[in-house]
Amino acid sequence: MKCQQICTKIRPHHPLNRNLDHNWQQALTKTSSERRVAVDIELGGWQEQLILTLTSEEGVSITHTLDGQFDEANNAEKAMNNLKDGLAKLGQTLYYARDVQINLPGALFVPNSLLNQFRREAADMLDAARLASYQRGSRKPVADPAPVYPQTHLSFLANVYNQKAREFYHRYGVQLIDAAYEAHEEKGEVPVMITKHCLRFAFNLCPKQAKGNIKSWKATPMQLVNGDEVLTLKFDCRPCEMHVIGKIKNHILKMPLPGSVVASVSPDELLKTLPKRKG
Repeated sequence: MKCQQICTKIRPHHPLNRNLDHNWQQALTKTSSERRVAVDIELGGWQEQLILTLTSEEGVSITHTLDGQFDEANNAEKAMNNLKDGLAKLGQTLYYARDVQINLPGALFVPNSLLNQFRREAADMLDAARLASYQRGSRKPVADPAPVYPQTHLSFLANVYNQKAREFYHRYGVQLIDAAYEAHEEKGEVPVMITKHCLRFAFNLCPKQAKGNIKSWKATPMQLVNGDEVLTLKFDCRPCEMHVIGKIKNHILKMPLPGSVVASVSPDELLKTLPKRKG
């Protein structure tokens, strides 16, 4: 039933792709924006002292020791698994265990409370070591002669609003710069949005796909109507773009410019500037 509902929204002869790759589907369900640092973990030492070494993927390494009396465990296999699992638990840090090596003379029993504290202290030491070894990159000097910007005239679409931005473009050869739309200088009908989503394509009226079915290959404008507001849609078929044409509203023109002193003052602060009435 669900497939039938979806298929009714698909245009005729539109290609469909199927993917039955389980690993790919599982990868899509995982968090994609999480950034964690790989760490190689090595535990060595002897019964009187444990030595824990953490090495990050950048090559920063620290060594931490834990003194005590650690006897051999009765169940060697279980003890080794507990050590590996306990050292690999880095979930609350920015690290993940890429490799865990246990180099001990035997399967020593280490209480979980001591092992967890040992691991946390080592992770904190690695944080400090990575921060101390960090080298901030520097910008390359500007080429001499400076590169030339490909355009000598920028329209309001370049969104050049403040003086610093103007100085930047002038430095690289731009001669004429129109003010950004926020400057309230574009009072006529101009493109207020440019999208790759095209209504002509959605309605099967794209001249590129007409293949002779439409006599005129020129995409005539359309209109979006929302109540008493009408927006004109113009189509630039060469780059495959739809331009939404609109006009700035009068009440917007009366508002202070963004970033101005007046715009940064709250209404309550403005009321305080009014002269007090006498009597």
